[in-house]
Amino acid sequence: MLNNPSLKYSPFPAVKLTDRQWPGRTLSTAPIWMSTDLRDGNQALFEPMNTERKMRLFRTLCKIGFKEIEVAFPSASQTDFDFVRELIEGGHVPDDVSIEVLTQAREHLIRRSIESLKGARRAIVHVYNATSKPFREHVFALSKTEVVNMAVAAVHLIRELTDAQPETEWVLEYSPETFTATELDFALEICDAVTAAWRATPEDKVILNLPTTVEVTTPNVYADQIEWMHRHLARRDSIILSVHPHNDRGTAVAAAELAMMAGAERVEGCLFGNGERTGNVDLVTLALNLYTQGVPPGLDFSDINAVARTVEHCNRLPIHPRHPYVGDLVFTAFSGSHQDAIRKGFAVQQPDAAWSIPYLPIDPADVGRSYDSVIRVNSQSGKGGIAYLLEAEYGIVLPRRLQVEFSRIVQVHTDSHGGEMSAADIWQLFSRSYLGVDHPVRYIEHHLFEHGSAQGIRLSVEIDGRAHLLAGEGNGPIDAAVQALRGAGLILQVRSYEERSMSGSGSDASACAFMELTRAGSAGECYGVGIDANIVTASIRALVNGVNRLAASACVGSKTRAA
Repeated sequence: MLNNPSLKYSPFPAVKLTDRQWPGRTLSTAPIWMSTDLRDGNQALFEPMNTERKMRLFRTLCKIGFKEIEVAFPSASQTDFDFVRELIEGGHVPDDVSIEVLTQAREHLIRRSIESLKGARRAIVHVYNATSKPFREHVFALSKTEVVNMAVAAVHLIRELTDAQPETEWVLEYSPETFTATELDFALEICDAVTAAWRATPEDKVILNLPTTVEVTTPNVYADQIEWMHRHLARRDSIILSVHPHNDRGTAVAAAELAMMAGAERVEGCLFGNGERTGNVDLVTLALNLYTQGVPPGLDFSDINAVARTVEHCNRLPIHPRHPYVGDLVFTAFSGSHQDAIRKGFAVQQPDAAWSIPYLPIDPADVGRSYDSVIRVNSQSGKGGIAYLLEAEYGIVLPRRLQVEFSRIVQVHTDSHGGEMSAADIWQLFSRSYLGVDHPVRYIEHHLFEHGSAQGIRLSVEIDGRAHLLAGEGNGPIDAAVQALRGAGLILQVRSYEERSMSGSGSDASACAFMELTRAGSAGECYGVGIDANIVTASIRALVNGVNRLAASACVGSKTRAA
């Protein structure tokens, strides 16, 4: 690379538009959508789609709600020509959908393109020629006048051929290819010449498509170009102003949004941004961006996974896991702080309230995504995500200090094993750490009795493999059990106790007890957990499991209270 790129590159000149209006506008309506997946998207594939894949994608586009679909470049290949004929002759085009074909401004290509559309109910003929200075001077060696004459001659021919087929409702679309690199006054000249040649009226509008054939500047400059054209075009009431942004600078979505603020009424692009080079504008992202701002997009992505799988099948290209709205990981949080914020957001979100969940700009359910993958755990995760998964999948609501304690156990596991932990993995680790701890003390059974105002217990346990029948009295079952364990030399203090019902655990258990214990002379606390249909039994199990964890020094010195 050059140390000084200014020797080779220069900034794009600003548009002289001192009173620009688009920065103060907001988007309140959806544009006319035109999918070019079957043409621009198809020609950009390693292996162009066969008829089966093209038909499957066409039906998907119709189901989503596209009313204008560019289906082929019929003069380019027999395959494309035949596909257009199959759509028309096979009756595959819904009555409310217009098909579109693309052609260069050359006579034999125009004739072939219109031939392919014979019998269509409504068809858009999209003609283009390159207009920028490098193309005029270096590629075609044509003057400005000759470039204008080429476009006008193409329009006259299209009018002549379409007038001969009055059974079809014909619409003309014209693109000054390489518009963004074309002098604005010349782009205006050629566009005005096209609308005049077609004799455009408010009842017979021309689609003027101003493409970012190659993205050469920042989106705000493109918006200036669109607003300048919008304000200077002749016969503006007879024009549908369209844009076709490419993504060479990675800003196609922003360019499309700003262009709509600047006066564009129609947007061409592809699902998930497929297309030449870095792709076309991503219509899914553009539509769902509108949706998250309260604007109905007019396209149905309520089952976005099904759409994604269809597009991957037809294009033979994978969708990136971080792709906005549809990627496998876009509704997933690994970061501990993110997980904690999401969990707290879900806890207070009301069903009918405005969506307000941290880190989730859209409700995953609105695009058919479940909440199962919203929070996932790896070595970067924290207590909030772990607690969320246990609650969502197993119905266990952990006390906060237990969240801190268990998150350390998960951290040690992920650091040593690497990779990601599923909810099932976390549950197994939790069970091993808190529920299946039976050494040195193994709980067998207990019986309660009353002795005056005191609660008594006879506790059957094994300690180091030897059976013991312990007895104790206290102000309740837990205190009585603590006193009973003193008879075996186990001196404990209960720092905190909580009991909670379980929901959605998929087992017969209905109660969960959490007991925070410490030993005499110890500086740390440790949790024991017990699960049983009977809350007293769950509490005794929690006590015994906590004793065993203390004996194993599983959490001595953990300082969970300070956390």
